[in-house]
Amino acid sequence: MAATAAMSYHFSSVSSPDTVSLSSATSLSRSLHTVRRFPGVSISSPAIRRRISCQTVSSYPSSSVNEKTKAGPKDFLHIDDFDKDTILSILDRAKEVKAKIKSEDRTYLPFKGKTMAMIFAKPSMRTRVSFETGFHLLGGHAIYLGPDDIQMGKREETRDVARVLSRYNDIIMARVFAHQDILDLAKYASVPVVNGLTDYNHPCQIMADVLTIIEHVGQLEGKKVVYVGDGNNIVHSWLLLASVVPFHFVCASPTGYEPDARTTKRALKAGVSKIEITKDPKEAVKGADVVYSDVWASMGQKEEAEYRRQVFQEFQVNEELMELAGPNAYFMHCLPAERGVEVTNGVIEAPNSIVFPQAENRMHAQNAIMLHVLGL
Repeated sequence: MAATAAMSYHFSSVSSPDTVSLSSATSLSRSLHTVRRFPGVSISSPAIRRRISCQTVSSYPSSSVNEKTKAGPKDFLHIDDFDKDTILSILDRAKEVKAKIKSEDRTYLPFKGKTMAMIFAKPSMRTRVSFETGFHLLGGHAIYLGPDDIQMGKREETRDVARVLSRYNDIIMARVFAHQDILDLAKYASVPVVNGLTDYNHPCQIMADVLTIIEHVGQLEGKKVVYVGDGNNIVHSWLLLASVVPFHFVCASPTGYEPDARTTKRALKAGVSKIEITKDPKEAVKGADVVYSDVWASMGQKEEAEYRRQVFQEFQVNEELMELAGPNAYFMHCLPAERGVEVTNGVIEAPNSIVFPQAENRMHAQNAIMLHVLGL
């Protein structure tokens, strides 16, 4: 355990970003991944090339780089595009709209007469059903565009897709691989664009997660959230949130699978939250309010699944790990889960597992996000 701890590195809001040091140059080089089609970046080694994945971005351009200016409504691309008050306001709205839906009040129809184009380069049950059902329940009509319907960037350039869909629809949601695709959509669309997921981040998921934490824990501020597993797009969104809302975030990942170092440093530089990146999941979960897991091999990484199972075997969230977290710790997972792999069946079915309320809250958080960007 001592050797493992020595490999970890610790970030705190009281530290100077200029004095951050990683425990080894190897860890740093492995963390500086790149995202496809970002200018001025290259893949320098087979090991890094093999791992182009959810964690493959060095940084992202701010949404403020858009050439056009949208009158009023904003896009929802990264959580830290918004300040703390705006994020909490959106979550308050999510609670209000959820209550209306739960009460079976069908008179609240803010999306009546509006259409949403949903672009899915990556298929997903939760993202499609939560967006489509939520938009419908509030009076709107959603149009599903699957991987073969557009072939964005192949059959038609992203900038052309953005301009055409903007003339037909009031809002665009996209779930894509390359983060640059969502940036290009937002750049050229004249209607709000919502990031349904990219290889770099997953902001709608984290908004749903925070809504769930507020409902069960009371608040996020000052609480300890521990993520155990691959330093992927979920972790990047948690880090970006930590640059806006103060809480204690810990990511426990194997060597070479840490979150992007520049994103971590970005969160650190904000000086808002306490942030730890470690190799020791048992130490990490102590005193956690929430223990969070995700699949070890995401979409596009399945050929690595068996290899990753070997690398991540000490990072399974099981009953022993949850016992170390303490009796008050909740378990969360963004789903789909591979039971018996990154999490045991006993943990996901335990009374303190809130994965299904978490899944439901995707719809409510996204409804609030869409209301916000549409200015409704």
